[in-house]
Amino acid sequence: MLRKNIFIVAAIAIFLIAGSLLVTATAAVDQIGVLSGPVTDVAIQGVAVREGDILVRVNTLTGPVPAARATTNGVVTEVLVKTGDSIKIGDIVARIEVVK
Repeated sequence: MLRKNIFIVAAIAIFLIAGSLLVTATAAVDQIGVLSGPVTDVAIQGVAVREGDILVRVNTLTGPVPAARATTNGVVTEVLVKTGDSIKIGDIVARIEVVK
């Protein structure tokens, strides 16, 4: 009886671990703007990016500057702003699907 219980617990643990790995492998990460202003340039949907790559630029008094950078390696799955839009600090500007 004890062996059967151990087997059941081990099987459940394996399924939980495998399930959590599948969920994190396809997780989308929201990318947030850190500056306000009119958007001058955006990343292209479907493009692979690395952590630190520029996703969105906004126009400021000193010219165009990065307003959002990729926080992880992955593929841009959704761009929520377009050139000419006005964004505020904290706006979600894009989503990246994490690539392991």
